[in-house]
Amino acid sequence: MGKQKKRLKEKDRLKPKKKEKKDPSALKEREVPQRPSCLFFQYNTQLGPPYHILVDTNFINFSIKAKLDLVQSMMDCLYAKCIPCITDCVMAEIEKLGQKYRVALRIAKDPRFERLPCTHKGTYADDCLVQRRVTQHKCYIVATVDRDLKRRIRKIPGVPIMYISNHRYNIEQMPDDYGAPRF
Repeated sequence: MGKQKKRLKEKDRLKPKKKEKKDPSALKEREVPQRPSCLFFQYNTQLGPPYHILVDTNFINFSIKAKLDLVQSMMDCLYAKCIPCITDCVMAEIEKLGQKYRVALRIAKDPRFERLPCTHKGTYADDCLVQRRVTQHKCYIVATVDRDLKRRIRKIPGVPIMYISNHRYNIEQMPDDYGAPRF
């Protein structure tokens, strides 16, 4: 075998790239997500009585298991008038659960509940609650027992979460000014 030169020829070598010098007097541009105007410091000014509470499917089911009346227990928790809201997606989820959850369906069809129509495709309620309702309008409290949904909602500033513990409703991330009890 013949010896071959391992060196690159001058024309095959990569030329070093010249670094562009940045002008220190030029203004730096950053893209910062715009904060909603309803959030003043950490308080959401759009929240106030009567509270609009978005109800999730499993919140209704766990309320039935804990033998809690939804509207009355919400009022006991917040010390104010509450309007439970239910989206078409949540209603479709309850209907899909079948005959076993007919009590939950009857509670969801209660005339005290406000129905919120959905125009999007699909019936996945968690995406509907987070992306289409809570992110756009921060005037809702979200009632859920689902860990994944809670984790997603906690990332959105100014949205309180209502949950069930010790056979009663509790609320997290609610400012003290609005009369929410602290335990």
